[in-house]
Amino acid sequence: MRWLLHGLVCLAVLGAAPLLGAPLEGAAGEFILLELRVPRVLVGALVGGTLGLTGAVYQALFRNGLATPSTVGTMAGATLGALAALVLGAGALLGLPGVAAAAFLGAALVSALVLSVAARKRATMGDVLLAGIAVTLASSALASGLQFTADSQALFAATQWSLGHLPQVGYDALGWLGPLNLGSALALLLLAPALQGLVGGEELAETQGVPVRRVRQVALGAGSLGVAASVAWCGPIAFVGLVVPHVLRGFGVITYRQLLPLSWLYGAAGLVACDTAARLLLPGRELPVGVLTAAIGAPALVWVVARRRSLG
Repeated sequence: MRWLLHGLVCLAVLGAAPLLGAPLEGAAGEFILLELRVPRVLVGALVGGTLGLTGAVYQALFRNGLATPSTVGTMAGATLGALAALVLGAGALLGLPGVAAAAFLGAALVSALVLSVAARKRATMGDVLLAGIAVTLASSALASGLQFTADSQALFAATQWSLGHLPQVGYDALGWLGPLNLGSALALLLLAPALQGLVGGEELAETQGVPVRRVRQVALGAGSLGVAASVAWCGPIAFVGLVVPHVLRGFGVITYRQLLPLSWLYGAAGLVACDTAARLLLPGRELPVGVLTAAIGAPALVWVVARRRSLG
């Protein structure tokens, strides 16, 4: 019954989002609904679901409630790639706009460095975390160097991209994001039993037959792939992957067989709800959705932590 209620709430949010806003009348209204709002909601659902699910998986994998999709440097690599494309100039690549393609390649390369550490036999999750911090710092330093050489126009475009956005025209993004994000989500959802076995630690999990090294590689690889695609197309969107799993735990969702799929659902509905609010808050203008997720996510996380402390 609880599953049904969670699903209905999320579906209601996703279904209502395209209908909210200016009245949809005539041919213009049909175009706005079918070519602007519906694809925007679908992209938001894919990106939000990926970020929410990846956050839940990384928190389980690192056994750290502050782990996020940026923990392994994926977002920093994407930012570096996008900034390089904006500063140096880039046309279409791999059938994508230059900025999106460069962001995806940057995220993939940085994630591959961390994955190479995770693949080592004696590597622990602490080693992987340190590698993620290292590549994040290195990517940020290189991005700062590029900003120093950029002109004002490139800096303005980079700032816009870095705030996170979901506006879409048509369904082109879905043909690229759909296979990558849904494939990533499927791989992560199949890890639920193994992640449950990791609750007691890696050593105990190995004695119970959990292939810790393979689980680590699949989780990091699939998560990085989905996040890289999302950030490449929409820019970095903060706090979704961090807050959603904590909110669900506050609802009493504990087992990973429930937490992972619900993190996908609530991540999708949550990001679409934030994007709808960002679209409607200032008539005639539009806030970047990344600004709103940060504004809501930061105090929400503080509340979640304070609530857990008071209950503990």
